[in-house]
Amino acid sequence: MNSLFLFKTRYSVLFSFVAVFIAASFLIRLGLVTATLGKTDFSFLSLARIFLQGLCYDLGVSAFLTLFYSLYLFILPQRFIKSWLNIFMSYTGLLFMVIIAVFSFFAELTFWQEFDSRFNFIAVDYLVYTYEVIHNINESYPLPLLIGGVLLMSIFVLWLLIKMGVFQALFQSDTSIKIRGMISGTIVLLALFFGLFVNNSWAEQGENRYHDELSKAGIYSIFSAFKNNELNYNHFYQQLSEPEAYRLIRSQLKEKNSSYLSNSRSIKRNITGTGTSYKPNVIMITVESLSADFMSHFGNKENLTPVLDSLASSNLLFTNMYATGTRTVRGMEALSLGIPPTPGSSIVRRPDNGSLTTIGNIFEKAGYDRTFYYGGDGYFDNMNQYFGSNGYNITDRGRRVMAGDHYLTKRTIITDPEVHFENAWGISDEDLYSAVIRGSDEQFKNGKPFYSFVMTTSNHRPFTYPKGKINIPSGTGRSGALRYTDYAIGQFIRQMNTKAWFKNTVIIIVADHCASSAGKNEIDISKYHIPCLVLNLPGSRKVEVSKVCSQIDLYPTLFNLFGWTYESNFYGKNVLAPDYVPRILLGTYQKLAYLKKDSLVILGPQKKVNTFIYHKKQNEQVPRLFSGGVVKEAIANYQTAYDLFKNGGLHQ
Repeated sequence: MNSLFLFKTRYSVLFSFVAVFIAASFLIRLGLVTATLGKTDFSFLSLARIFLQGLCYDLGVSAFLTLFYSLYLFILPQRFIKSWLNIFMSYTGLLFMVIIAVFSFFAELTFWQEFDSRFNFIAVDYLVYTYEVIHNINESYPLPLLIGGVLLMSIFVLWLLIKMGVFQALFQSDTSIKIRGMISGTIVLLALFFGLFVNNSWAEQGENRYHDELSKAGIYSIFSAFKNNELNYNHFYQQLSEPEAYRLIRSQLKEKNSSYLSNSRSIKRNITGTGTSYKPNVIMITVESLSADFMSHFGNKENLTPVLDSLASSNLLFTNMYATGTRTVRGMEALSLGIPPTPGSSIVRRPDNGSLTTIGNIFEKAGYDRTFYYGGDGYFDNMNQYFGSNGYNITDRGRRVMAGDHYLTKRTIITDPEVHFENAWGISDEDLYSAVIRGSDEQFKNGKPFYSFVMTTSNHRPFTYPKGKINIPSGTGRSGALRYTDYAIGQFIRQMNTKAWFKNTVIIIVADHCASSAGKNEIDISKYHIPCLVLNLPGSRKVEVSKVCSQIDLYPTLFNLFGWTYESNFYGKNVLAPDYVPRILLGTYQKLAYLKKDSLVILGPQKKVNTFIYHKKQNEQVPRLFSGGVVKEAIANYQTAYDLFKNGGLHQ
């Protein structure tokens, strides 16, 4: 079967589009190479690699773009080849594919101009923040002209192909089912091969970042970035030499009661407990979107959280704890892995995130049962996969069973008779806490201590909850949801008080993140301030820990209070230690912030480093140029965290 024959079959339109797409991709790649001549050197071999590897990616993109049209051509009966249906499908199908290609080429050129890169997780981030991005584009570019240009260019390509006679060849073709099966089958297999076995890491084997990026294809890169949920720190952020980065982070994490287990590229260390060791049950309630300023203790005048405020007056309270991010999965990452946020999405949502050295590992080695409780379906945000592949039992609503659920060690479904209220996000907090009570009773009966990671959903839009529980109507706003969230916690503690296991159970109440991250600054420090309470410690009394600290410091501090000796692979530290130096780490998908005392460092793509003096009282970030120790500490934290995850240093 020669190539000329392919253009005389019913696939003439499809293969004409592929030919135009490959040619246009070649010209785009050639243009980017030309634009990059002043920034890097090219050899014959590097150019050969760029264009040959790029051709492979372009073929993969062509297979994806034409997949459904090829299946349509396969099943279309010959008698309909000249029908109005086929005429409509062929013209609109081609125009749709051309618009996607032309738009992607325009977007690629703009993205490269700003980031010297093919699409990456920044582009995915743009899709997440669609409203802001569209407004930014509208303010930065003549959007009507751009859209008009894309449409005119697409129509021109369509007209050109009509003039070339490709549609005439289609409507006059008579292609056998055997030939159709061979062609469509090849396209399906090619799309499956690229989808399952080829990713952008194939293009990232070189030593020159520009060469790597030029080898990629834009459309393929954005899907790869979405699948991998990360932004390559080494390509886009300021770096130190590897030895210096690890020397700095090891020095920062060293404590008086710790000793490193390796002199290599590692932060694993042995933490020696002091005092009497004891093993209580631990239940952590991770409250959805609980900002510190919702509590009266932090200045709120609406009395939204009377239960939490009462508990804060008689237990251990961290008054200056900060979340690491603005999403639930980022809070889960911090509270289960004890590491800084890395660029892109949380590790909870990334591939290869099983068998990590989680907080749960510490409890496992101490002989605990570990359970993740969620009132919704744990497939959302990849929660079940993450916790299940890291050894946790799962208790969730379980309305959907996913194909990959084999990683679940033990899964308990919260059944319909056990649910009294439910909305789109999941069951009410009261129903969730009832499931925790049932699970705890069973674990206590089996004679094992237990650790429970409980994730709530009630304090979330649409802000609905069971009627008759509080005096604010359901669905009227966040104030009611907060009051119900607080009420349900009070009911939960009352229920636990009746259980034999309660006396030996420590309860943690902490937020996953704040209710809003938007503020006057790009990273608004005040929008990361969360409450954290620890209840039922031996000799429980009011203790306020006022040192500035991070979510990642919670468990190292708790294990110190338990007197435990354990192996740590965490960036968190014991806040109660005399040598603890206050600092916080937080970020968005792209920006990574490090605050030490009043020195704020924000790292961004394009290797940007911005420095500020932070005035907490006024919540002001005043630009101030400084370098040296604090900037290097910021880089060392994020660079090594990314390196450890990517290279297996966070695995067991």
